[in-house]
Amino acid sequence: METYDAVVIGAGQAGLSASYHLRRLGLQHVVLDADDAPGGAWRHRWDSLTMDDVHGVAALPGTEPPRAAGRANEVVPAYFADYERRFDLPVLRPVAVDAVTDDGEGSLLTRAGARTWRSRALVNATGTWTRPFVPTYPGMATFRGRQLHTSDYDGPASFAGRRVVVVGGGASAVQLLGEVAPVAAATLWVTRRPPVWRTDDFDREAGRAAVALVEERVRRGLPPASVVSVTGLALRDQERAAERLGAYRRRPVFDRVVPDGVAWDDGTTWDADVILWATGFRPAVAHLAPLGLRSPRGGIRLDGTAAVADPRVQLVGYGPSASTIGANRAGRAAAVAVRDALAAAGPAPVAGASRGA
Repeated sequence: METYDAVVIGAGQAGLSASYHLRRLGLQHVVLDADDAPGGAWRHRWDSLTMDDVHGVAALPGTEPPRAAGRANEVVPAYFADYERRFDLPVLRPVAVDAVTDDGEGSLLTRAGARTWRSRALVNATGTWTRPFVPTYPGMATFRGRQLHTSDYDGPASFAGRRVVVVGGGASAVQLLGEVAPVAAATLWVTRRPPVWRTDDFDREAGRAAVALVEERVRRGLPPASVVSVTGLALRDQERAAERLGAYRRRPVFDRVVPDGVAWDDGTTWDADVILWATGFRPAVAHLAPLGLRSPRGGIRLDGTAAVADPRVQLVGYGPSASTIGANRAGRAAAVAVRDALAAAGPAPVAGASRGA
């Protein structure tokens, strides 16, 4: 089994950026992607999400950003696919990684079914899309209507004429209310905390300050918060119709779910046909558990992109680098960190004849 300089797990924006920079630095690596085609999480976005809705995507290093209009789940995957071909990135798919372990001799073993790749470093770029989070409330199992998470959202058509509860205080809740409210019979927005609306322009300085707050959390070993949680919310032009309908008049989250809707402890109820959980995602890092990277505070403590508990492991698309711009920067930083760490560690073991199983 050959020993690679690095294994990259995930071929989204962060993984492709890391691979590009690893290749430029002359580091032998392979990218393992669980999907059967390029595009990362963008492949799974809902059909009604257009490139206008996402206000474009940050360019991957060495290219221009995608300029095409249309559905984001088509435009961005096509851009990623072209990128992989143009730079001949060593992406293998579909490869669903089960676990990463230490071989006891200084290398890491990345296992996927019966296959194993050995490397001196690891760049984890698995993002969050595969770990949707739905909180637990009493009575959820009794609800007779439809419950779905943002990751299962299929566009506004299936909500026409329905009474819809949208749960969550983030940007996805605001966006989905903007699509659903104009076609639904009624909508109710509930959040655990009052939403913070941004009334000023979100300039580059404000963006840096917001990212710095998230960086501070992961530096302390806390679970990462989303960047939007510290930037505040803003309405776009396409959400003004929902605003006129009163969709953004928020109520505190309910105390329990009942068969025909939701209820509060004060006796108030709201009849519902659908509960849409816009409650976010968690980092997809379970495969790293054998390495013991988590701090006592629940998160993976980072120094830059390196895991403090094991600097052989770089995390990109995690915490402050979850945005497309942040993912690019983190990809470059991770590649440089891998180069520097390998140089300090000395020559690699002699490679075998195989390029991995």
